[in-house]
Amino acid sequence: MGESILLLAHTLADGSLPKPAWETLTAAKTLAADLDGAPLTIGLFGKSVSAATAALGGVGASKILSVASPHLSDARYATDTAAAEAIAREAAASVIVMPATSRLSRIAAGLAQRLGGRADTHATGLSVTDRAPTVSRWYYRQRMVADIQRQHRPWVITVDPGSFPAAEPAAGATTATEVSVAFPDALQRTRVEGFQSPPGSQQTIRPDAALLFVAGAGWTKKQRDGQQHLAEAEALILGFLAKSGASLGSSKSLADQTGEGHAVLTFMSHLNQVGQTGSTPRHPKGLATCCHGEEPHVVGWRFINERRAINLDPNCGWAHGKADVLYVADAFEVMKRVNELL
Repeated sequence: MGESILLLAHTLADGSLPKPAWETLTAAKTLAADLDGAPLTIGLFGKSVSAATAALGGVGASKILSVASPHLSDARYATDTAAAEAIAREAAASVIVMPATSRLSRIAAGLAQRLGGRADTHATGLSVTDRAPTVSRWYYRQRMVADIQRQHRPWVITVDPGSFPAAEPAAGATTATEVSVAFPDALQRTRVEGFQSPPGSQQTIRPDAALLFVAGAGWTKKQRDGQQHLAEAEALILGFLAKSGASLGSSKSLADQTGEGHAVLTFMSHLNQVGQTGSTPRHPKGLATCCHGEEPHVVGWRFINERRAINLDPNCGWAHGKADVLYVADAFEVMKRVNELL
């Protein structure tokens, strides 16, 4: 029996698709084509799906299934899983591909359990080997990559954002087939009371930024005059982030200082950490400043396309031979000049 593919995604408040869904559409279409033209179904759920349906009319899906309901306006495990399960059963697909958004990552394992299937998460590649779907993903803090195949179906796969180029919307004459789902009170016991988020000026983690700026522990150390310059460091870094729109990363040593009683940058937290036990961000370019140590940044920056560093030590383990471009200079002086130019 041949494979069939289901792209399952949720919509945003305005009924459109988030960017990771368009990236996963590329993965699903490529997988379907490599499987000798396996049928591709698109499943959508959310408060409204009209905008997404209109944008997907010409992408070449065999059909579009949808569940639209006010009960799906907010992310909630019980209602989201019920909608996803109904779509999956209607599609009867052997491979279910979803973007690894927080909303879908939360329900992936539960969806697979309800369908009697299996789940693999954080896929960074989808291919076909010996006429069988193959998932590529990284293990052990992005140090090892594995290719996975499964015989069990259905197979639920979540695809990490940034792993594939985003597909272009293609409007076309199409209508979505509505799938009936009941949302009894038992599924609505969890309520979203509201959202809390920092002001835009304080938001330092920007996944879609073109540049990742990583600060190391050197910013908090004594400088050439024998003194610490934390206030100046904060002003330079925040000034650069505001002017450039870059995302902020932190070395593990700098993030750890918060819990060790050392002088810290007040806006830095473990959420900013990249490398070692931190995240592995994907940005076109990266700039490391006052960072030391080879492995953390090689691992954490594996998916950065162009890596540059500012360091007074030309033989630093991270900078020497690991950065594409090394500026042997004082990061304070360099960033001050960069901010002036910006």
